[in-house]
Amino acid sequence: MTSSYLFENIQILEGAGSTLKKKTVLIKDGVIKAFGKKAIQNAELLRIKSQNAKNMLLAPCLVDPHSFLESPFSCKEENIYTLIKKATFAGYGQVGILPRGELWRDQIEPIISIKTIKSEVLIHLWGGFSLSGKGASLSRHAHLLQNGAIGLCDDDFIPPLELLKQGFSLGEMKNSPILIAPRDKILQADGMSRQSVETLRAGWPPDPIESEILPLIQLLELQKQYPEVALRLMNISTSEGVEILKNAYSQPMATVLWWHLVNDNSSLTPFDIGWSVTPSLGSPRDRASLIKGLEEDVLTAISVHSSPLDDSETKLPANKRKKGISCYSLVLPLLWDQLVRRSGWGVEKLWEKISFGPSKLLNQAEEKLSLNSNRWLLFDPEKEWVQSNEENNFTTSTNQPIKDNKIYGKVIDCGLISQAYQND
Repeated sequence: MTSSYLFENIQILEGAGSTLKKKTVLIKDGVIKAFGKKAIQNAELLRIKSQNAKNMLLAPCLVDPHSFLESPFSCKEENIYTLIKKATFAGYGQVGILPRGELWRDQIEPIISIKTIKSEVLIHLWGGFSLSGKGASLSRHAHLLQNGAIGLCDDDFIPPLELLKQGFSLGEMKNSPILIAPRDKILQADGMSRQSVETLRAGWPPDPIESEILPLIQLLELQKQYPEVALRLMNISTSEGVEILKNAYSQPMATVLWWHLVNDNSSLTPFDIGWSVTPSLGSPRDRASLIKGLEEDVLTAISVHSSPLDDSETKLPANKRKKGISCYSLVLPLLWDQLVRRSGWGVEKLWEKISFGPSKLLNQAEEKLSLNSNRWLLFDPEKEWVQSNEENNFTTSTNQPIKDNKIYGKVIDCGLISQAYQND
């Protein structure tokens, strides 16, 4: 697939720190060739006709700071190649992959095997902080970071504090990010939804607020003791968590799961796929606080945190199946609806949280539009489409939320799409 466009007066966001402008742009075969008058002149020579830009937006690719891919080469519901395609068609140019898997990425071999794949979608691999994610003994941190890991992470819950202190004291990670989830799975127990009136009404087992607050306080205290460690917090989910982080002596960068920004435990039917996520879905108050925390830069980045499951798993009751949802194509449209249409955000603020902020959290270069580059996406906020599990047939993962619902807003094209098919 190759894309050639001439858009006159299309909305363009060039990069971090820039403002939204209307400009003319020429794209040939997926590559940005010219802006302004030069774009019109070159388009005439190439016989590329101007198209109506409507309210479309040309902007840098998105960045997902962390998602799961447990079997990169053999998994039927998702593998590295289908992940690259799904991410590309949703406008993502960078994806961070967490270490949990059939082969934990606590050794260099599974890291090197993924790093050999050629992809313009940049795959960033988090190495395992502890061996097999068991929180019993440390992996070889320096060895992992020297062989392709961009940072270290354990699982989606806090490992033992003594092990964290041991790793921080050794300091083999240097400036590399350390991503830790402030979640105590023992305190959470079987809790499915954050403790609230809405949870009681829905009849779900409650997840106490303390399952996030107590480990968060511990991690912030640890950051004070080891200020040189580039600590990152995974998926803050409560109003209390945002407030504690806001008033902290030192504020580590922190992510929030995209689903927590567009839904809460008052707005789903009992059978919705979206109940089964980690961390647990919160109340309307939690959701409002998370949005405000992003606005005030208390929270740094929005994660996709994809966790693909097949049909045999998805059909289990919500309290029996593995936690997680998976759908890259919904993220930008639903966040646009919630944050731009309803909350009055500017495009610049949204991109700070779904592209530039995630890059900072990963210690990677920020995405930007530039000449002779194919790192761009074209988004139409008014495009209507229907979400289905079968879209583009990239994957058999079926834990995609709001199936068969009408969605407004869609990534129309991305300069990385043609390259995503080269591994077929």
